[in-house]
Amino acid sequence: MSLPALRGARDRGQVTIEFLGMTPLILVTLVMVWQFVLLGYTFTLAGNAADEAVREGTAAHPGERQAVCEQAGTDKLPDAWQAGAEVSCSSSAGFVTADVRLRVPVLFPGTIAFPFTVHGHAGAVEEEDD
Repeated sequence: MSLPALRGARDRGQVTIEFLGMTPLILVTLVMVWQFVLLGYTFTLAGNAADEAVREGTAAHPGERQAVCEQAGTDKLPDAWQAGAEVSCSSSAGFVTADVRLRVPVLFPGTIAFPFTVHGHAGAVEEEDD
């Protein structure tokens, strides 16, 4: 056999071996990107839930404000995030605030979550009764 033919035979399968070596790195990268997407989505949900809660809280009757505000904070959350949601609302000096804490799921929403929470906060001025 000639030298160029021998060289081609020795390199046979090299691309397959390199791809198999890179596969774990590619998978770990994809998992990390997906986890960061879930983290960002959880931040978005927490902020939106706080906005919804404070919006409903400002329009509610003062005696019902706390319950209405807390209910509105969890109403539009996806089921996977509702289970660990904590919503607290307060009102003082004509200003209503809502704080929402959500747990960040690990890879699949609705299964296990990280031990830390994401915080969303919103505030608005109370509406006056006419």
